[in-house]
Amino acid sequence: MVAIEARMLDVERVLDEDADAVEKRELERPIWQKVPSAALARWRELSTPRIGRLRHHQPRPLLVPRSYSTARPPVPAPTISIVTPSYGQGHLLERTLYSVLSQEYPALEYYVQDGGSKDGTVDVLRRYDEQLSGWSSEADDGQGDAINRGFAHTSGEIMAYLNSDDLLLPGSLATVAAYFAEHPQIDVVYGQRVMIDEDDRKVGIWVLPPHDDEELAMLDFVPQETMFWRRRIWDAAGGRIDPTLDFAIDWDLLLRFRAAGARIVRLPRFLGAFRVHEEQKTATWTEICEAECDALRLREHGRPIAHAEALARARPYMRRHIGYHLLYRLRERLPMPRERVRLPGEPADSDEEREDSRVASAPAG
Repeated sequence: MVAIEARMLDVERVLDEDADAVEKRELERPIWQKVPSAALARWRELSTPRIGRLRHHQPRPLLVPRSYSTARPPVPAPTISIVTPSYGQGHLLERTLYSVLSQEYPALEYYVQDGGSKDGTVDVLRRYDEQLSGWSSEADDGQGDAINRGFAHTSGEIMAYLNSDDLLLPGSLATVAAYFAEHPQIDVVYGQRVMIDEDDRKVGIWVLPPHDDEELAMLDFVPQETMFWRRRIWDAAGGRIDPTLDFAIDWDLLLRFRAAGARIVRLPRFLGAFRVHEEQKTATWTEICEAECDALRLREHGRPIAHAEALARARPYMRRHIGYHLLYRLRERLPMPRERVRLPGEPADSDEEREDSRVASAPAG
């Protein structure tokens, strides 16, 4: 939603400034020292961080490995409680609901807390009434308040919230449940991110290196739609989202998890899809987001840390990200059975389409 996107825009601005500075230095070098422009452009493309950027390439079909759909939960399956806060996104909400419910996870509590939308959201919720654990449509005090209200109706061992325009990818719930069952000492997990446009087409990815607690104290690159946690760490961290925040609610929650001693792991799998909205870009949102992030860094470090300093201190993490991203691109060139992520109203793949998807592995940007 707008909160995450505002933070991404701020990071994107600083990354663009860094890249422009490198290009300016290259232009000022003597002609005999200059790298050929094609080689320089290729190097810049390969060595530029992708996390923090909204779009990496032109829209492409949203494909995932066919193995994603074959993931199986442990037996017995732990209960997963998911809350979707919603307001005024009825045209996208059904896709979000379907991405969760179509996984047919056997122990799911799924509650939707809508803020009193007047755009057809309630009609969507009524259609899914029997598949949801519950839903409500009433005025609230913002996203954080809506999430807290939703979680008050749940009791599952594993928790997550999914915004009303984002998606979970096939098999994510089974994958997360199996990992928690096999690693009882882990409190929080998250995965890699796919970014999609309003037509559910892939426009980029975030391939993250293993989790780094020090980096988390500077910047939040954890994809919120891929994050799941145990109820025990939720309770230890206060058992609530901070409703006074508009933008940094997920980062604040992660920092409180960290302060409560959480063991956090990044899973090497794409778990969710974040939807990019061009109309959400405004300077006002960015300014409010910067203020909230600056306040969180002040709380963590006891002194003001500007975004530029935080990004500079995160450069080792960025370099690791570049390596993992390049490795992923190499793996994407290998033939692998893939299938298109299906959403409501779409027909099943034909045999010809499935065969095409086996080699439809153009490297992600």
